[in-house]
Amino acid sequence: MIVTPPILARLVAIVFFSVLLQIGLFSEIPVFGSAPNLIPVVVVSLGLLGGAVTGSVTGFAAGLLVDVMIGGTLGVASLALMAAGYLAGRWREGYDIVSSLVPPLLIGALTALTALIYGGLTLTLGVDAPVSFLALREVLVQGLLAVLLAVPVFPLIKRILRPALVDDATRARSRAAAAEGSSGRGSFGMMRGQGSL
Repeated sequence: MIVTPPILARLVAIVFFSVLLQIGLFSEIPVFGSAPNLIPVVVVSLGLLGGAVTGSVTGFAAGLLVDVMIGGTLGVASLALMAAGYLAGRWREGYDIVSSLVPPLLIGALTALTALIYGGLTLTLGVDAPVSFLALREVLVQGLLAVLLAVPVFPLIKRILRPALVDDATRARSRAAAAEGSSGRGSFGMMRGQGSL
């Protein structure tokens, strides 16, 4: 991803509005006994599109913003989201996304991992909370809801950031060059054919 000032503004807006939507809307909608979590879906999408640096920086920023807005322990959500964004970015840097099923499944898995990391850090810091199998059920539901959220969210973020995506720009240039080459050969062949008459 090529981060120019306009793309940086888009990234900031994506992170800010995802946090606002999560706190103001999604946290109030119970689904299967849990609330869908938009923020890791957005952070992992950014990591899959922009790489490890983009994923980890946006994850840290989103987590810090969440902690400040809800009054949580500073850094807990940041570390969990930063890990998810980094892992998504490392996947992107190591493998090609060859199927449209890969992003939703990765987003679901990394969202579940984010919930596990967040829960582990919260317990490590001494927050008294009961630990039971309901916590594991919550993690699984978070992952499944993230898969469903990823279906519209990932393509939307990809469309918003399309000018900065290196692979899309490279493919567009190669398609344009191939189209120009084939039309150029066709016109050259026509001119040569006219010259022989």
